[in-house]
Amino acid sequence: MKKLFGTDGIRSVAGQYPLDPGTVHAIGLALAHHLGATPRVILGMDTRESGPAIAAQLTSGLTQGGATVESAGVITTPAIAYLTRAHSFSAGIVISASHNPWEDNGIKVFGSDGYKLPDSTELAIEEEIFKFLEATQHISNEAASGEIHFSPAGINAAPPVNEADRADYIRFLLAAVPGLSLGNQRIVVDCANGAASAVAPELFAQIPGADVIITHASPNGRNINEHCGALHPEIVAAQVKHQKAALGITFDGDADRSLFADEHGNVVNGDAILLLAARDLQTRGLLTNSTVVATTMSNMGLEAALKRSGIQMLRANVGDKYVLEQMRATNAALGGEQSGHIIFSGRSTTGDGLLTALLLLDIVHRSGKSLSELVGDLKVFPQVIVNVKVREKKPLDSIPSVASAISAAEQELADSGRVVIRYSGTEALARVMIEAESEPLMRRHADTIANAIRAELGL
Repeated sequence: MKKLFGTDGIRSVAGQYPLDPGTVHAIGLALAHHLGATPRVILGMDTRESGPAIAAQLTSGLTQGGATVESAGVITTPAIAYLTRAHSFSAGIVISASHNPWEDNGIKVFGSDGYKLPDSTELAIEEEIFKFLEATQHISNEAASGEIHFSPAGINAAPPVNEADRADYIRFLLAAVPGLSLGNQRIVVDCANGAASAVAPELFAQIPGADVIITHASPNGRNINEHCGALHPEIVAAQVKHQKAALGITFDGDADRSLFADEHGNVVNGDAILLLAARDLQTRGLLTNSTVVATTMSNMGLEAALKRSGIQMLRANVGDKYVLEQMRATNAALGGEQSGHIIFSGRSTTGDGLLTALLLLDIVHRSGKSLSELVGDLKVFPQVIVNVKVREKKPLDSIPSVASAISAAEQELADSGRVVIRYSGTEALARVMIEAESEPLMRRHADTIANAIRAELGL
């Protein structure tokens, strides 16, 4: 069982184990050792103030292990995935905690093919990390309790930034939508004060007919995701109404996902984008096996709408790497999550918020319809997600009161709803998702289960 890697890399409060300097150095050393002789690694980061220092310590470990490191500077996660495979790097690394608060950070790793590492490879790398830590006595009682605090003093400098990497990625994005024009329509783009801030303004400036209003693109190291971005899609939705825009786009901190707002200021989530994209691909004969891969969190309404269009929906575990695994296993052309991770097979090896945004704009432009018209027949079941902070991630079926509450909900909802209870792979949270035709019933069961978890495991 993995101890460091979650569903999307290694995450923690910056400076605390496992993102203390000694462990970060060991991560770089272990990765270089795993990659073999003289590996080449490309490194990128989001806008958190801890990013440069972690990059320097990681680089120190990588170079000690024999790797050559190139820095792309502040850039999106999918950009690193693209650059890794396009330029034959041995691996790509992103320093980011995505949608988490600025105090957190993380390390994500892509293989030479641009795909996130499988669980078995992450486990093997973990074993090497712990061997290096034991050998250098970096694991102490303080580190194990998370009390080491980060200090950038005395660490090696990160390599200079290769500015050509960002331009290369932008060319890739524009090539994905040849002939795209915004038709002088006004678009609002929320960069979440994150990695998109370094790419989106230049990207949209190159699209003909662009009347684009860029917001939240002034990162200061601590304002990433703060009352903006995909965590708060209502912000861009309100801006769309205020600016009388045709559409709004909002990204998370590392821009591997995007959400939207229609011309009426309604939030359009990943489920709706999957429906719109699936129908477009189906019409053009590009939806392999008429199949879309979603997750356990996707709404039953999406499944019903896809079925009406002759498209089957498969469900994967939450996490875009697991969506992608099922896509590759079933040869699916499209997959994604309600949260906005959308994967277009053959175009990208991971969720890419900027690519998704351009492809969506292209669909809207070619259709001659508004975004609200294109997704208007998606009737979602009432759904609620309750996040419960937990002190430990004990198996829920081993707690009688929680197991009983879950069983009661499943029995009463039967075929008229869904119950999905899981731990977050990136935060100390239990997520309670209930979906039902009856909203009062949905909320009652969600509260009952959440309260049971809170009583047994809550902080």
